This record gives sequence, C-alpha cells and structure tokens, in this order.
Amino acid sequence: MTRFTVLLLGTAAIFAAASAPAEARERWTPQQANGWYARQPWLVGSNYTPASAINQLEMWQAATWDPKRIDAELGLAQGIGMNTMRVFLHDQLWEQDPEGFKRRIDEFLTIAAKHRIKPLFVLFDSCWDPNPVLGPQHPPIPGVHNSGWVQSPGLPGLRDPARYPKYRAYVTGVIGAFAKDERILGWDLWNEPDNPAEQYKGQEGKEPLVRHLLAQVFDWARAAEPIQPVTSGVWWHDDWSPGAKLTGMEKLQLEQSDVVTFHDYGWPEQFEGRVKQLILYGRPVLCTEFMARGNGSTFDGSLPIGKRYNVAMINWGFVDGKTQTRLPWDSWKKPYTIDEPTLWFHEVFRADGTPYRPAETALIRRLAAAPKTVVPAQ
Repeated sequence: MTRFTVLLLGTAAIFAAASAPAEARERWTPQQANGWYARQPWLVGSNYTPASAINQLEMWQAATWDPKRIDAELGLAQGIGMNTMRVFLHDQLWEQDPEGFKRRIDEFLTIAAKHRIKPLFVLFDSCWDPNPVLGPQHPPIPGVHNSGWVQSPGLPGLRDPARYPKYRAYVTGVIGAFAKDERILGWDLWNEPDNPAEQYKGQEGKEPLVRHLLAQVFDWARAAEPIQPVTSGVWWHDDWSPGAKLTGMEKLQLEQSDVVTFHDYGWPEQFEGRVKQLILYGRPVLCTEFMARGNGSTFDGSLPIGKRYNVAMINWGFVDGKTQTRLPWDSWKKPYTIDEPTLWFHEVFRADGTPYRPAETALIRRLAAAPKTVVPAQ
C-alpha cells in the first residue's frame, strides 16, 4: 500500500473528528447574491501585503505589525480609485494569539474604512512553502518571486487529524467575530486549493485532503452566519462552463460559493472567454487574481473587459516590497540577481509610492470613476 493510498483512506477518519456544525446558513440564492452585488460599487483593487512583509505571518504578527505603512499604502489605493483589497490571513496567527489577531484585524478594518476600502479576507492557501513557522521570517531570497510566502494550513498540520478542530476554531472564530461587520466585503475561504506548489517536494496526497477539508470549511463559515458572501475561486482549468467536465475541487468551489470567483493570468481573449463561461452561473463574478505583464495579462487588456461585464477586478500585487512579486514566476529557476527583468511582472507602485506605469494608474482611476459597465473613452 502506497503512502498516497494511506492518506486517502485516512480522510474519512480525519473528518469524523472535525464534523460540520449541525446548522449553518444556506448558500445564497442567485437572487440574494445579485442583490448583494448590486449594492456594491464596481469593485477594483489589489491583492495586498504591505511592502514591509514577506508573507501573511510577517504582516499580522504583533512584532512586525505596521499600521503606519498600511495606512500610507491604502491611501495610495484610495487615490487611484481602488475600493477593495484581497488580504491573506493564517490559521497559525489565530492559534498563536486569537485576541491579539482579532484586534489587529479590527485595526486594519478601521484603516481600510478610512480609505473607503472593503477587504476580501482569505483564510487558507495552498501556494508556496508547505511548512509555515511562526516568529521571525527569513529575509527574501535575492532575485526570487514570492520567496517567503507560506501555505495555510501547513502540510504537516493538514496530515494530522488532531489539528482539524483547531482549523474549525479558526474559521468560526475569525468569521464569527466579524460576521456582521459591514466593513468587510467577503470571505475567500481557500486560495487555489488544488495548487500543487511544485517548487516544494513531498506534497503527495495533498489535494484530496484539502478538498475534503474545504467542504467542511464552507460549512464552518456558514455556521457563523456572515452577512458577507463566502467563496473559493477556480483558477486553472480551460472550461468552467455549466455542464463542463470539471475537477472535483472545481465542482465543490462552484457549487458552494455564494459568488463566483476566479483567477486568470492570460491574454485578454482568454480572460473574456472565462468571464463568458462564468456569468452563465447567474451569480456575481469576481476576478480575484489577474495582471502578470510578461504573461500577457495587463491592466490595459483585461481591466476594461472586466468593467464592461461588471466583473470585480483584483490584481496581484500593490507596492513593491519584500514579496518581490515584481519578478516573474521563472525567477524560481533563474533568479534575477544581476539584472532586473525588462518588465515588472506584478505591482502597481514602486517602493517610494510612485506608479510603476502612470498610464495604468490613470486607467484604474478613470474606470473606477465611471458608472458600472461603462468604459469611458480616453
């Protein structure tokens, strides 16, 4: 019997130890979801980590919490018309200091509201380093994209049935504390749950464990009765149309999400094709990751399409900093230690607060100021 088979057989036992609550609110109907979306402005923003943090842990831990910088950077976002930010949390932060973590989330929400920004919080993430460790984080690896980002939960915890009640406590604790808070846009329960994070070895059997846990996370989240939508975004398949041949993970995400979310880092033609597939579900559509200039995904190409279809648009990266996501994905194979890339991959602003491309920030501002679905002429 292989290790992978053992992991699969152990899944039922794991979830017997972490059963769903007896009662949870139902998934929103399309009418409820569209009613919520109609009350929002056209949503535009970035995936946000302050320039001083290499990952979620460094952003939120008390020793490296940086509200002054966050205030300044969200001021830049407000200045170009952005009204949302997608922000990653982490289960170990809750386990470390739940009351302190809640206080810092509340402080973040106060700062964001000051700048008229409603964050979309991400609870779990399957990308990058599978072995997160609390405390001081290592410095960025020179020339490497997102060299310190960590998964949540870590793979050792994902494989340990004894930890599952702690994940339930995290989900219900965080969402429960802010379930009625109108400063929050929504809850993105798991980022790219079936991402294999191939830069790291030894992750066999991860996907089925994540898939079964995500089903429970949807139940736990709804048990907190949030007024905000819950979702998890599809991110890599070619065809997400209703009736298409979807993976088990994609079926779960699309069948359980109150609003449809997705990622796309391709050319505008691909982006528009995916939008056309997803609007067939009759629910609001939010693009929670896009914009990789060297990959063909740009503000100039995709943002007007999103505006025309009333799709929320949240690009990856905001201010250049310790995540180093101005560098492309291939920097994991060939670090940019001598020369900078010809074209920045992600990020909107340089470290000094000036736009990387002023034409991009002008476009964001112009589209954000126009009525929904209207793409004004230059």
